[in-house]
Amino acid sequence: MSGVWVFKNNGVMRLVENPAAESNEKNGGGPRRKVLVHLPSGQVVNSYSTLEQILKELGWERYYGGDRDLFQFHKHSSIDLISLPRDFSKFNSVYMYDIVIKNPNMFHVRDM
Repeated sequence: MSGVWVFKNNGVMRLVENPAAESNEKNGGGPRRKVLVHLPSGQVVNSYSTLEQILKELGWERYYGGDRDLFQFHKHSSIDLISLPRDFSKFNSVYMYDIVIKNPNMFHVRDM
């Protein structure tokens, strides 16, 4: 078990596994949402059509040979493959950071 033990005024204690996220929720902020930003244009990627257009400009092409539940992109000049869930609502920071790593100095993940 990892986390922080919090003692309440009545003497009861409990384990908080992610204290930063919990304190943010108590302050009314809720969990922070991440967004993918295209650095050269400053544009926030808010759809797959926007992302596909940017990736094509960077030399990425759609890859149709894989899983039908995924949007996939590949580059002829590398062995990299970007795999994204077909449903954009499931596009989270894990996928965003994958894009950032495979496109140095082109994208950034920010808190919304």
